[in-house]
Amino acid sequence: MSNTLVLDVDGTLVDTNYHHTVAWLRAFREAGITVPGWRVHRAIGMGGDKLVAAVAGDKVEQDHGDTLRSAWERHFDAMLDEIQPLEGAHRVVRAATDLGLAVVLASSGKRKHVEHYLKLLDPGDVAWTTSDDVEDSKPAPDLIEVALREVKGERAVVVGDSVWDCEAAKRAGLPSIGLLTGGFGEDELVDRGASAVYADLDTLRAELADLPFAEVAEPNA
Repeated sequence: MSNTLVLDVDGTLVDTNYHHTVAWLRAFREAGITVPGWRVHRAIGMGGDKLVAAVAGDKVEQDHGDTLRSAWERHFDAMLDEIQPLEGAHRVVRAATDLGLAVVLASSGKRKHVEHYLKLLDPGDVAWTTSDDVEDSKPAPDLIEVALREVKGERAVVVGDSVWDCEAAKRAGLPSIGLLTGGFGEDELVDRGASAVYADLDTLRAELADLPFAEVAEPNA
């Protein structure tokens, strides 16, 4: 029975969480809405379709949601050339494939952004999904479920940097592994379901064979 490593991208393989935070803060400021940076950061990792309401409330989403998302995209695009892979990102993907694991990238980001990250990461021939592939983004489990269908995964574990990754894995009935690379604390990740938390990708790479892979539930099971 094949084992699949489901990898988040933003904050897990590429160092983008604070770029996203700044882009959202600039978008809110343009609309004359004041929100604290820490609140925005703690929402990074959920889809943009959910972030506005989570950060600023349902009324702001209703009145300004689409405008804010458009502004966020513009500001983030302007920083795209600053994005760098996190240390060990290429190595962990290659090590996983060398071990015979199926690797699939499951990102809440936009397709054009993920395509840019793939050029930076050079992950080889791996499957990937984006927010464009689902109707409901993280912390909903849809991205993970679509990713697993891409590789016909039978057993899997989810690796991510945010509490939203852990929550999505839990809703998909799968174990999750947390990374500190996105700025969330170890206790927070464990509280949301992470079986273990690693400081960086190279430490994770050394223990790939021992991750808690679990059987993928049948749809609607």
